[in-house]
Amino acid sequence: MRQPVTIKDVAQHAGCGVASVSRVLNDSGPSSADLRQRVIAAVDDLGFEFSEVGRSLQSSTTRTIGCVVPSLANPVYADAVQGAQETFRLAGYQTLLVCTNYDPEIETQAIRTLTAKQVDGFVLTVSDALASDGLKSIQNREIPHCLLFNMAPDDEQSWSVDDRSAAMAVADAFVEKGHRHVGFLALKFKSSDRARQRYQGFAEGCSRNGLKKPALLEIDEDSQNLTDLLNVFLQENPALTGIFASNDFLALATIRSARSLGLGVPEDLSIIGFDGIEVGTMVEPSLATIVTDPKMMGSGAARTVLSVIDGTPPPALPDPELSFSFRAGGSLAPPVAERADGEKAATLSPSNNPTKKNAKIQLERSK
Repeated sequence: MRQPVTIKDVAQHAGCGVASVSRVLNDSGPSSADLRQRVIAAVDDLGFEFSEVGRSLQSSTTRTIGCVVPSLANPVYADAVQGAQETFRLAGYQTLLVCTNYDPEIETQAIRTLTAKQVDGFVLTVSDALASDGLKSIQNREIPHCLLFNMAPDDEQSWSVDDRSAAMAVADAFVEKGHRHVGFLALKFKSSDRARQRYQGFAEGCSRNGLKKPALLEIDEDSQNLTDLLNVFLQENPALTGIFASNDFLALATIRSARSLGLGVPEDLSIIGFDGIEVGTMVEPSLATIVTDPKMMGSGAARTVLSVIDGTPPPALPDPELSFSFRAGGSLAPPVAERADGEKAATLSPSNNPTKKNAKIQLERSK
């Protein structure tokens, strides 16, 4: 087998010392134009590549950053990772990505594994920023890091949306359309502190507008029976006319499930999402949602980590009031008025009801 080219080979080929080659390749000191030309030519001729292991042992850095997010199935995280990765790449760092599938145990193990690989920093979204064992281990080791989408605990940096205010804006949007009975659908709160904070803001917004506390449906990330769960939820809350889903991915799945149950959106059930993913503008009806800028937040989190590594001032965080906007869409409309014969607006067909095929279930609607 061909032996790997060493820095000594490059030095011999270029007619100089090893220290001179190292100085040229690392740009760590003065060197003449002639020397630089000979070293670069030798590198090209021999196909020399730096050993990252050797370089990391010399410099005590690996030029790698750990990036931990729940999932790439949700385009929001994919966009945020892209923003972070581009920023790190321009600074000479490689990103090591791990998805946790919203599982706190996988999250902790992923952080431990990346820490063992001696990453120089972390950008991460954790299940719960106040209770994450992985985050605590990073804090204890004083590894440069920045949270992404999580609300920052004390003494932490985070690039995130003002979830509470955004959710209150959703409550206002429902009220403006005349809805009086609404619900909230989200991943289980133990898996997502963002969902919990959005529910709290939504409940506060409903209370401020004189509405009852929103009905709550929590599901697992890998739930394959959303239609069944939604059906039971609507039976238990027959006056409900609108649902706020904690992210656009869930909102689009809820629209599909509602149609499977024989319900029209927004004729029978209005749905609002959260994130503003592009596909929400391409469906019919278009998705009403909270719009965010995940790529910008990913880049901002990366710049924050780099500032800690370099000892420079961190970038300014975005104004919380400007971290989101509401986008009207066809999935939000006034609730259907009562029929002339006194029956309420929507009825689940027994043939479309996966849990009670033989029951005719009427969903009450309020004016």
